[in-house]
Amino acid sequence: MVLSELPWEPQLELPNLPPFQARIVVGLVAVICFANSYDGDFVFDDSEAIINNKDLKPETPLSNIWGNDFWGSNLSSNASHKSYRPLTVLTFRFNCLLAGGLYPVGFHVLNIALHGVISVLMIDVFAILIGGLAYDGKGKRLNQAPKASFLAALLFAVHPVHTESVAGIVGRADLLCALFFQLSFLSYCRAFQKGYKEDKFSVSWTVVSLSLCAVAMLCKEQGITVLGVNAAFDVLMICNVDIYELSQRLLYKGKSVEIHALFKRGFLTRLGLLSLGGAILLYARWRIMGTGPPAFTEVDNPASFAENLFIRTVNYNYYYSLNAWLLLCPWWLCFDWSMGCVPLIRSVSDWRIISLVSLWICLMGLISQALCSEDSSKRRTLTFGLVLLVIPFLPASNLFFRVGFVIAERVLYLSCAGYCLIVTYAIGSLCSRCKNYKKLIRALLLVLLCVNVLRCATRSSQWRSEESLFTSALSVCPLNAKVHYNVGKNLADRGNQTAAIKYYREAVRLNPKYVHAMNNLGNILKERNELQEAEELLSRAVQIQPDFAAAWMNLGIVQNSLKKFENAENSYWNAIKFRKKYPDCYYNLGRLYADLNRHVDALNAWRNATMLKSDHSLAWNNMVILLDNTGNLAQAEMIGKEALKLLPNDHTIMFSLANVLGKLQKYKESESLFLSALKTNPGAASYHGNLAVLYHRWGKLDMAKKHYELSLKLDPNAPGTKENYNMLRRKLEQLHKKGSA
Repeated sequence: MVLSELPWEPQLELPNLPPFQARIVVGLVAVICFANSYDGDFVFDDSEAIINNKDLKPETPLSNIWGNDFWGSNLSSNASHKSYRPLTVLTFRFNCLLAGGLYPVGFHVLNIALHGVISVLMIDVFAILIGGLAYDGKGKRLNQAPKASFLAALLFAVHPVHTESVAGIVGRADLLCALFFQLSFLSYCRAFQKGYKEDKFSVSWTVVSLSLCAVAMLCKEQGITVLGVNAAFDVLMICNVDIYELSQRLLYKGKSVEIHALFKRGFLTRLGLLSLGGAILLYARWRIMGTGPPAFTEVDNPASFAENLFIRTVNYNYYYSLNAWLLLCPWWLCFDWSMGCVPLIRSVSDWRIISLVSLWICLMGLISQALCSEDSSKRRTLTFGLVLLVIPFLPASNLFFRVGFVIAERVLYLSCAGYCLIVTYAIGSLCSRCKNYKKLIRALLLVLLCVNVLRCATRSSQWRSEESLFTSALSVCPLNAKVHYNVGKNLADRGNQTAAIKYYREAVRLNPKYVHAMNNLGNILKERNELQEAEELLSRAVQIQPDFAAAWMNLGIVQNSLKKFENAENSYWNAIKFRKKYPDCYYNLGRLYADLNRHVDALNAWRNATMLKSDHSLAWNNMVILLDNTGNLAQAEMIGKEALKLLPNDHTIMFSLANVLGKLQKYKESESLFLSALKTNPGAASYHGNLAVLYHRWGKLDMAKKHYELSLKLDPNAPGTKENYNMLRRKLEQLHKKGSA
């Protein structure tokens, strides 16, 4: 099928590059934009999806990937986000295997490379959508819009809104989804390679397209939207349906509607295949998800929890306008837009109503141009631009189900292609109408591309570390409690507790129900011995969220420090009630029982901790020390040796067991353990002091003297060491006198 000539395409002020060179340029520019993120850290959601995801560990069976969600939680769990992306997780595991561990460089490099490949493939996608399908005598597809497709792909490659998807490793899901989305669309186009004159199409290529759609879904749920794009392409280009003409025939009586045109070239068969494939994929996804949607909270998406239909509708549309603004002017970018970042519109007097009205005025203008223009190339380009803009965005629109975010830049990765297509048409149209200003237009276009490249580089550098990422959000979303929380957490992790307190307090002020901020703030206050305020904060946190196990445990620690032993015990058991497998809580419960001289209960609690976490060093060590202190030396020896089998390099357990063996007069074994502990931790004064005591008992007085002196050198105030050393000196003097006599 030969489409009408594109009058605006030749007017574009761009070099007419050969196909290979155009691909190289687009690919290189795409890589350059985000190249400075290649050596960034794991940041933000990367911690949960990669660092803490057990499905990435070599010892975890590969089959687990197919039963768990994106974050490594079982899909049947109530806490699961139901994000089923096993192929994305598989690529993460591949990165780990290739690098021999969790090293972020490989993850980032693959993300950047994927964006480069996707940007190059966009040339083919745009060439078809703008110039149509045309083949030479050898069956090779021709690009009838080389300049326009090159420009659109270039605009896509350098758009700063992609930064989260490319520089953030978790954005791999969006990249892989986009890649297979493109391949599915291009495969669907291959079904018509034989031409338009025959009423035939390739069923096999249609099935390939559906299979690639399924693969895209296994990377990210958004992949299913390619079926809508394929169907729109079929109606508008393959069947060549003029929507405007069709609507006129439907509206005015006396004019027959040539619906039979849609039946040409097997359209109903293809529509049936697309519908059946989509239904199967949706059903499978529903079953995998556990036939229930994920549970989100009001802070994730406040508009979706508003009871008033007007408030919900207005705010959803406001969110759409903000997404459109991010495409139009991607200057204010933020890693998270929840928790008060975008306050709800509650009345028509709110000035922000203007933005959503403006959005719909622009959309209606584009739609009218796409439907009513006499220029078929204009209708086609704008229609496909709107299709690519809107359809991939639908899963994030809250129209079909509640989503767990207000705005997420990553979901615009595919929609950006539609925006770039519309902008390309606008530039082409401007060039054809303002021929006397072509140089100015070319200069402005160059400035736009350069500004976008610089913005991409700047933004991707902010994604290199959590400190720069979180700090950059303060100026964009100062009302976002999560931003202040993350800045505070990052400061606390780096040891700056004073500054962290400031940001945690601000997070709680902005969101008085932010239990995680309360918990972290309570922990810092506990460490600074500000126990009363810590108890108040943690008590409030568990009142707001009664199943917050970590807050219950931390509350128990504070209450224990305040000598409120009964309350502390209740708090610990509440923590265990809400988190059955909680070894740290059992450990702290054991400490409480030890303080109360409930030795059997303490040993049982610590044993539970080691059963749940076999490498819980503190629990093992405390058991050995308690048994030693209570005179149960044989049992202490047995527990200590059991612990060392599991933790052969743990110097604290070596030290505790060495003390026990010394008391049992097993001097050789004790000496060996003391020396092993000192190899690991040579600067421990107590290790030298206790080894000196062992030598003292053993009769190796010169060795005892040496280690007493080393201990006192490291810590002159070491308890008991000076007295023991003085006793040894007196004994050595007596022996010396006897020897002289």
